[in-house]
Amino acid sequence: MRYVILFLLLFAGQAQAQSPLLKKVLRDTKPAILERAGWALQQMPLTITAFSCDRSAGDKHDFYSEGDYWWPNPASLDSPYVQRDGQSNPDNFVKHREVMIRFSRVMGALAAGYVATKDKTYLQHALVHARAWFEDEATRMNPSLLYAQAIKGRVTGRGIGIIDTIHLLEVVQALRIMEKAGMIPPADLVAFKHWFTAYLNWMTTHPYGKDEMNAKNNHGTCWVMQVAAFAQFTGNREWTSFCINRYKTVLLPAQMAEDGSFPLELHRTKPYGYSLFNLDAMSTICQLLSDKKNNLWRYTAERRNMAKGIAFLYPYVKDKSTWPYPKDVMYWSEWPVAQPFLLFGAAAFNNMDYYRLWLMLNHDPQVEEVLRNLPVRNPVIYL
Repeated sequence: MRYVILFLLLFAGQAQAQSPLLKKVLRDTKPAILERAGWALQQMPLTITAFSCDRSAGDKHDFYSEGDYWWPNPASLDSPYVQRDGQSNPDNFVKHREVMIRFSRVMGALAAGYVATKDKTYLQHALVHARAWFEDEATRMNPSLLYAQAIKGRVTGRGIGIIDTIHLLEVVQALRIMEKAGMIPPADLVAFKHWFTAYLNWMTTHPYGKDEMNAKNNHGTCWVMQVAAFAQFTGNREWTSFCINRYKTVLLPAQMAEDGSFPLELHRTKPYGYSLFNLDAMSTICQLLSDKKNNLWRYTAERRNMAKGIAFLYPYVKDKSTWPYPKDVMYWSEWPVAQPFLLFGAAAFNNMDYYRLWLMLNHDPQVEEVLRNLPVRNPVIYL
C-alpha cells in the first residue's frame, strides 16, 4: 500500500507540473512534431570529432568555433583579424557548431515525438546519439569550451564562446525526459550526469565561465539559462538557487528597461534579432526555474517583469513593419519565427493571443543564423 500511495503522489506531482496548454499544443501541432521526429529517427550520430580545423589550439575532442564578426585585415592577410559587428564572416570554421545544432535538433525532436505519442522508440534512438557525444571515447566531446569563439591572431578562445553550447539545452531536457521514462541504463546515466557535472563545474569556476556570467547582455542571460538547465539535470541545488537569485537581482533589473525593452540589445547592429533572442532566453529561464516558491514569471524588480517584456515585443512580432528602431544589418527578413517566449508566455499568463501568434509563425526554420539563435525549437518538452 505504501508504494501505491507513493506512486499516486508522484503521479499527482507530475500532473500538477504539466502545463494545461500542453494538450492543446499537441492537438494543434502533432503532425509537425511527428514529421520532425521521423526525420530524427533517420539520423545517425555525428559529433565534433568528425571535423577539424588547423586553426584550433585544441585536439579533436575539443569544441572549436571562431568569432562570427571577425574578418581578415584587408591591409595584411597575415595580421590579426578585425571586427565588423553584426556581419558574419562566411569563411569562419563553423562545423562544430553545426553538428551541435544538429545534435540538439535530433534530441529535441525525438523527445517531442515521445511526449506526443509515448512511443519509447524515439527515446531509444536518442540514447544512441547521447552515448556518442558524452560517453564513447572515440567520438565524445570534452566537457569544456576552451577554444570557442577564437579570433585568428588574437585569442585561442574566449568566455563569450560559452554561448555556443546553448544548443545543449534541448539535449539535456531530452535526457531529463528519458530519465523520467526509465530509458537510460544506469551506467549511461552516470556517464551523462558526470559529463554535465564536469561542464557545469568548468562553467562556474574557469575564468571564461566567470567572464560570461558577468556579461551584461544576452551572454549573461544565456549563461544563467545553461547553468540552470545543467544544474537541474545533475541535481545541483546550489547552482539552481544561484540562478533563481541571479535572475531576480541581476538579469531582470539590469537588462530590462521599465517599458519592457532591452536597451543593450537595442543598441546592437541587430536590435530586432537580439531582442527576440534575449527575451527567449529569459523566458526559458522562467520556464525552467519557476515553482510554487519562486514564480519568476510574476516576479517584479524595480517595475520590471516578464509580462512587460513580452508585451513590449509582441506587437513587433505580430507586425514587424511597426518596428520603430533600426533594421538588423543582416537576417532582417528571416525573423520572427515561432519564438518560444510566445508559447511560454501564453502558458504563464493564460494569453491565447500569444499562443495564436506562436502557432501561425514558422516552426521549422532552416536558415543557419536563425537556428543558431533559437536553442528552444521543441517547446513542448518544457511544458
